[in-house]
Amino acid sequence: MKLTAGHLTYCTNIHAGENWPDHFNALKLNFPEIKKQLSPDSPMGIGLRLSNIASIEILKDNNLPEFKQWLQLNDAYVFTMNGFPYGGFHNTIVKDQVHAPDWTTNDRLDYTLRLFKILASLLPKNMEGGISTSPLSYKHWFKSEAELSKAKFEATENILRVTAELNSIKQKTGVTLHLDIEPEPDGILETGKEFIEWFENDLLPQGISYFKNELNLSAAQAEDIIKEHVNLCYDVCHFAIGYEPHESIINELAQKGIKVGKIQISAALKASFYAVSKQAILTAFEKFNESTYLHQVIARLSDGSLLRYPDLPEALAATNDAKEWRAHFHVPVFSQDFGLLQSTQSDIIKVLNIQTQNPFTNHLEVETYTWEVLPDALKIPLNQSIIRELEWVKHQLIN
Repeated sequence: MKLTAGHLTYCTNIHAGENWPDHFNALKLNFPEIKKQLSPDSPMGIGLRLSNIASIEILKDNNLPEFKQWLQLNDAYVFTMNGFPYGGFHNTIVKDQVHAPDWTTNDRLDYTLRLFKILASLLPKNMEGGISTSPLSYKHWFKSEAELSKAKFEATENILRVTAELNSIKQKTGVTLHLDIEPEPDGILETGKEFIEWFENDLLPQGISYFKNELNLSAAQAEDIIKEHVNLCYDVCHFAIGYEPHESIINELAQKGIKVGKIQISAALKASFYAVSKQAILTAFEKFNESTYLHQVIARLSDGSLLRYPDLPEALAATNDAKEWRAHFHVPVFSQDFGLLQSTQSDIIKVLNIQTQNPFTNHLEVETYTWEVLPDALKIPLNQSIIRELEWVKHQLIN
């Protein structure tokens, strides 16, 4: 739905299913009721997630025209897509394979270009479109600094190939599309600072060389193209896990002319080891120890330093003087308290306050995808949860 603060929707990666019929059936089953409750008299946007298989299938036969007709009949539109998870995302062990194939591969390149072809066809006139994606790769797959550096270079080259295609689309059609890089714990790019450093120290230098060789463009022209088509996906959950200072990051991005393609509105789990016994808090976290997704933990120690764990079991087995834990588990954004644990909802409020006072993007997407693996006590019917989340966010944006 279009608000003063931007286009607000939810990401359909919350719905299970990996082929196009599954994706489409989930939309037909869920979206009309959600729209009826939230935006009955005006169009409502969809944050579309397509797996690789679904992205191939939607381009076959009459599938894409049929979907476009369904969007028109339901007063809906697609303006943002989630291109991070390539393969299975529900009812399977995902863990670090959410990054596979990574940006060093042609598979990731081809998949992303296909998604942009689909988005360009679906996007309403006079609207920009974005696709969020992996932060290059998963850091722990590389055993040396040399391997990591090589992967970063190769991934950046493939991202520049996408950038060139998006620039070509802009020249031919006037439509602006952007690739939104999504830092997350243990990605090659984990933090806002790391994203900015990569953008300035890797992407721009490689891009200037790339566009000089490919299109004979000047450094200034190349920089303008890169800044237009490569943006940051500001996932509030991921940045909250790292205790990041939202205001200073957003200000630095603006000062450097680096755009935010979308805000993914999501909440992590946290707890302070103060008033309650450490064992009681660890027991509470253990209830969230499920085997589908990675649940990275970042502990803040007594001296203020951060200690990172690749998954919850490693954190539960560790001993340290942690003052606070934050864990990667996308819990419903409308809830702040989870027994002895809390959510990082306050980080969402802080980011949305910045957005309302000085908008830094036009795309807002709620992304709570761990619905199926939440403890039973926290579950409510799926549509009701989506509606409550969007209503809560809308309230933050208009008050």
